[in-house]
Amino acid sequence: MKKSEKLQVIEKLTNEINSYSHFYLADISNLNAEVTSNLRRLCNKREVKLVVVKNTILRKALENSEKNSEELYDVLVNNTSILFSNTGSTPAKLIKEFSKKNKKPVLKGAFVESCAYIGADQLEALINVKSKEELIGGIIATLQAPVKNVLSALQSGGQTIAGVLKTLEERNA
Repeated sequence: MKKSEKLQVIEKLTNEINSYSHFYLADISNLNAEVTSNLRRLCNKREVKLVVVKNTILRKALENSEKNSEELYDVLVNNTSILFSNTGSTPAKLIKEFSKKNKKPVLKGAFVESCAYIGADQLEALINVKSKEELIGGIIATLQAPVKNVLSALQSGGQTIAGVLKTLEERNA
């Protein structure tokens, strides 16, 4: 590959890294064509983009990106694939599900919610990572709960009073 072609690939990969909120680095080596094709199909279904990349090109793209991902440089050995996603836990769930049958992909590292995760032992933690929107939704639901309880009590109380008044009216008639 010519230097100009490498620079174009690095620039394209840098743009991908910057445009996605989360990315995972995984080892999918030694998967045959059929299994790799199945993995790609599953990725497409889950809106995860899978790209096989050379480590040197990926490192240059990471260095050029807006993400602070220096901690991931050490995992750029042997075969590396990158999984891009706008949902933090989706690739982790995909890796766990797919690796049950195939022993691969193996998580090498991830960049999720502006934090770097290193090693396959981080997979369970990544599965449980909540997005910023999910956390905000949970806080809002917690704050709304007391108000909803008060409104519910007032509404049910109003119906009870109306029922008592109707019963008294019927008795007097």
